[in-house]
Amino acid sequence: MPKEIDFHFKSPNDSPGYLLGQLTMLWQRKLKKVLDPLDLTQTQFVLLAALGWLSKKNKSVTQVDIANQSNADRMMVSKVLRTLEDKGFITRKEHETDTRAKTIRLTTNGEVVLQKAIIEVENADLDFFTTLDTKLSQFNKNMVLLIDQNKNE
Repeated sequence: MPKEIDFHFKSPNDSPGYLLGQLTMLWQRKLKKVLDPLDLTQTQFVLLAALGWLSKKNKSVTQVDIANQSNADRMMVSKVLRTLEDKGFITRKEHETDTRAKTIRLTTNGEVVLQKAIIEVENADLDFFTTLDTKLSQFNKNMVLLIDQNKNE
């Protein structure tokens, strides 16, 4: 007779990790619907958005800057940026002072696609999280707290 599995949580709905996983999958499915017509994956969108955000403050954004901004693995960022370059959404040029780094910039086409994607994703977010209403601000604060507490692990 197999041994009974012992869970810390009484049910899946008591497990924050399980719930976060379920919520993430549903949210990613919603984003896929709005990003597919723009020829973007969610990861590509996140990196383009990070580049767009960083470019507002800095003219020479690097791959490392984008990885740090998005909490993403540097090798994965490199591969995704190559794909975005192939699609004509970004350019990668030698950095002016650091020969090991590349400066990443949005192309005109990349700016147009990013702006459309931002509108679509923000509308999808508003729709997805509308149930939280006045609790959305606290939800966001809790997520920031968890991100800050766990990002260096």
